[in-house]
Amino acid sequence: MQNLGGLPESVALSGKLTSFAAECWFNDACVSDTDYFIKILSGLQGKGVRPDLIGSIIAHYASKRLPDLSGDRAALTGPVGPTGDDSPESLTASWVKKKLFIETLIGILPPEKDSIPCNFLLRVLRVANMAGVGPAFRSDLESRVSRQLDGATLEELMIPSFSHTSTTLLDFELVVRLVNGFVNSEDVSRGGAALMKVAKLVDLYLAEAAVDSNLGLTEFVDLAGALPSHARSTDDGIYRAIDTYLKAHPGLTKQERKRVWGLIESRKLSAEASHHAAQNERLPVRAVIQVLLSEQNKIVKNIDWSGSLIGARSPGMFGLDGPARCVSKRETITQMEIKRLKEDVLVLQCQCMNMEKQIEKLLEKKKKGYNFSWKKLWNVK
Repeated sequence: MQNLGGLPESVALSGKLTSFAAECWFNDACVSDTDYFIKILSGLQGKGVRPDLIGSIIAHYASKRLPDLSGDRAALTGPVGPTGDDSPESLTASWVKKKLFIETLIGILPPEKDSIPCNFLLRVLRVANMAGVGPAFRSDLESRVSRQLDGATLEELMIPSFSHTSTTLLDFELVVRLVNGFVNSEDVSRGGAALMKVAKLVDLYLAEAAVDSNLGLTEFVDLAGALPSHARSTDDGIYRAIDTYLKAHPGLTKQERKRVWGLIESRKLSAEASHHAAQNERLPVRAVIQVLLSEQNKIVKNIDWSGSLIGARSPGMFGLDGPARCVSKRETITQMEIKRLKEDVLVLQCQCMNMEKQIEKLLEKKKKGYNFSWKKLWNVK
């Protein structure tokens, strides 16, 4: 027996859908028009059906009506959908229909967080920007996405720019707004797991967007710096993005490269990333020195920790000389490792000193060249 809301009575009361019943009812609902579908949703909400169930119904219905929202790239219909008529009138009408449908869809979304997956909302946002929906609808949708940005994937976040004034391939300003909205939301202060997920997502996005030669330095720095420093447990991801950006923008000045490097905390680079950075000719010399010094400090701390551990095991620290004993194989290996680390420290110190001397020589040459040219000018009669 069907209830007034259009949903089978057993489903409405239990709040659950079997896969077969759900598919049958969904397909039945999808053949109806939008006004009738909204009436069904109102009936479901009145009967207390869970918001996540209502959200799944809306997502399924919208994906049937507009394949662009299905997440299936092969099912995309293009900017206006398959109308069978390429005349300007039909194209305009198709754009208008798509715009009205998206605006209606945004208006019926449940207000509860996580009632609709973030990736579906991002697909709606992509089509909304393409169809040119009103600013109020777009703002509401962006706010929804921001609150649950930790559930987004890189593929769905890479929304193209549909603005005629934009010079970048991706809608970079949109992502900056989404990240800022997420950081400023109340939910972020409750835990750091979501923040770390978004930080990884942003680093991946930056690495992809960095290849665009039209991406400005300010935009890149703004997005990378939108997250607090504690959001990243490691800076390897942002380092990869920076390295990609420097490759795609070889014309950056020394000051601009320094500004980009300011996003990095050397101590948060892994050994592999530090090794790469130490040999990276695209980085400022000062940045390379910082990386080497940071690695040196890590090695010194490891030596101090290993030394204190061996000392704690030694009977001599308690005033007990005791009889001579055989050194275990494990202790021998530890001592050899400490010796190797000390040698590495000396090598790093020498490299740092040599680099500092080279910098000083370059600065002296510039000064001498500058003074010499003035002397020439003064000698001219």
